Amino acid sequence: MNQTLDRWRAAATRHKEKVVKLPLLSSLYGRIFAIFWLTLLLVVLTLVLLPILDPRTQHTIPEPDLKRFQASAESVGLRLADDRGPLSQRLLRFAHHSRRKGFQLYFTSTEGEILAPDGRNKALRNFITMADDPTKPRQRLYGRWMMAGPFTISTQPEPVLMYIGRFWHRPPPFFIQILDKPFQLLLVTMLVSTPLLLWLAWAVSIPARRLQQAAERVATGQFEADPTLEAGPREFRQAGASFNQMVRAINQTISGQQRLLSDISHELRSPLTRLRMATALAKRKQGESPELDRVDTEAERLEKMISELLELSRMQSHGQEQREHTDARSLWQEMLEDARFEAEQSQKHLDYGELEAWPLSGNPGLLISALENVVRNAIKYGRDTVQIRFTPGAAQLTIQIDDNGEGVPDNELSDIFRPFYRVSTARDRSSGGTGLGLAITDSAIRQHNGTVSASRSPLGGLRICISLPLDPHRP
Repeated sequence: MNQTLDRWRAAATRHKEKVVKLPLLSSLYGRIFAIFWLTLLLVVLTLVLLPILDPRTQHTIPEPDLKRFQASAESVGLRLADDRGPLSQRLLRFAHHSRRKGFQLYFTSTEGEILAPDGRNKALRNFITMADDPTKPRQRLYGRWMMAGPFTISTQPEPVLMYIGRFWHRPPPFFIQILDKPFQLLLVTMLVSTPLLLWLAWAVSIPARRLQQAAERVATGQFEADPTLEAGPREFRQAGASFNQMVRAINQTISGQQRLLSDISHELRSPLTRLRMATALAKRKQGESPELDRVDTEAERLEKMISELLELSRMQSHGQEQREHTDARSLWQEMLEDARFEAEQSQKHLDYGELEAWPLSGNPGLLISALENVVRNAIKYGRDTVQIRFTPGAAQLTIQIDDNGEGVPDNELSDIFRPFYRVSTARDRSSGGTGLGLAITDSAIRQHNGTVSASRSPLGGLRICISLPLDPHRP
C-alpha cells in the first residue's frame, strides 16, 4: 500500500513539473506575451469592425431612409397602376423621370432580369446578385454612388423589384481613406502600436540601464549593493539580486584579504624590528662592518617593501572612498613645489609649466600619490632635467612627465607597471627600488577611469603619460 502511495505521489510531482506555468505580468516574458496578444486583439477587432463601418460593404438601410424608400415604392406602384401602356414602357418612363430629380430608379423582374433603364450598369448587376430579398432591403456604396433595395412593386401581370441609386454626397470616412492608402495605413498602425512598444522598451531598458550603471561602478572599484536593482520585471529582479550578492561576496573577499595582509604585516614587522635592533646592538659591541651594514640595508628595504605593498592593497580595497570634487591646482601645486625644491637640492631642474584649476573628481590622496610617485622617480633617475606638462582637452586632462635619464628598454615599457617588476637595466637594481611605485600609480589612475602609459622621452629618458577624465559636473 505504501509503495502504491509513493508511486502516486511521484507521478503527481512529475505531472506538476510538466504543467506549463502561465506567464505573469511581473515577468519580462509575460509582459512581452501580453503586449503581443493585446496588439493581435486590436488588429482582429479592427478587421471585424471595419467591414461593419465601411459603407462599401452591404449594410441594413437606416430606419428613416428605409421608411422613405418604402413610401416611394408604394407611390411608384400606384402611379404605375394609373399609367397606360406596356409595362416596359411605363417602367422606362419612370426611370428617365427619376434621373431628372437627382436619383435613379432601377426595375428588375423577380428573377433578376433588368427591365429598365436600358444599358449596362455594373453597379446594379453586382448589387442585385447580393441583395435580392425584398423583405431585407440592403444598401452598398460603389464609389460615390449608393445603391439601395430591393422594394416590391405590385404590377400586372407580375410584381417587379425596384432599386434606388443616388449620389453619395458625404465624404468617405477617415478610416476608409486610410485603408485605401497603404502608406497611411502603415503610418497609423505604427502610431497606434507606439505606446505599447514604448512601454515595453521602458520596461526592458530601465532595469537594464540600472544594471549597466551598477556594473560600471563595480568596474571603477565601487563595490556597493544597489537595492534599486531588485525592482522591475522578475528576470531583472533575479539578476539584480544575484549582482548584489556578488558585490557582497567581493566585499567579503577584499575585507578578508585586507585583514590577511594586515596580519602578515604585523607578523613580519615584529621580527624585522627585532632584527634591526639586534643589528644595532651588534654594531655597538663589535663596531661597524660591511656584513652588518648589508643586513641592516636589506632589513630596511624589506620594511619599505611591506609598507608599499600595504599601501597598494589599501588603495585597491578603499580607493573609491572619500571621493570629492577638486581641481588640479589644489591637488598638486604644493606637491610639485616640494618636488622642485628636492630636485634643486640634487642639482637638478624640474619644470612643471602652468598649473590651472582644471576640475577633477576622485580621492585626493590617491591622485596626489599617483603623480608624486612618477615625479619622484623622474627626479631620482633623471640626470639633471625633469619636465611636466599639463594639457587639458574637451573631456580629459593629459599629464606628461619626462626625464633625461637612461630610460627603459622598449620591450619592457608595458611591464614596468606590474607589481615588483624591475627592469633589466641599472635603473632599479642600482637604487634598490621595490618595483611598487608605478604599480601604485597605475592602480590609482585606473580607479579614476584614467589611463597611464610609458614611452621613450624626447629628452632621452622615460616619458610617463597620464590621462584623467575632467569632472563634467563642474565648469
